[in-house]
Amino acid sequence: MDQEVVVMEIIVNAGEARSLCFEALAAARKGELEQAQANLDSAKECLNKAHLVQTQLIEADMGEGKIPMTLVMVHAQDHLMTTILAHELAKEMVALHARLND
Repeated sequence: MDQEVVVMEIIVNAGEARSLCFEALAAARKGELEQAQANLDSAKECLNKAHLVQTQLIEADMGEGKIPMTLVMVHAQDHLMTTILAHELAKEMVALHARLND
């Protein structure tokens, strides 16, 4: 397992998901709720990819310190966790926009 490639995969997918979350919020603000939901769905797919890679790293490490912890690894984890939070909040905000538009 090439750790650099794996870590970049987390960062890229988390970054794409984060961008899609903010695109969803912008669409919801304009009343484009179907587009907002599509963006959230795409963001979830990206998050699932990033989470799968994270799970593979955890499994490879087995809690035994087999995978060296680097600053870029911490950076990737930070991106993933903040994007998961952004996605959860964006879902709630899109739902609020939908409710206000009813």
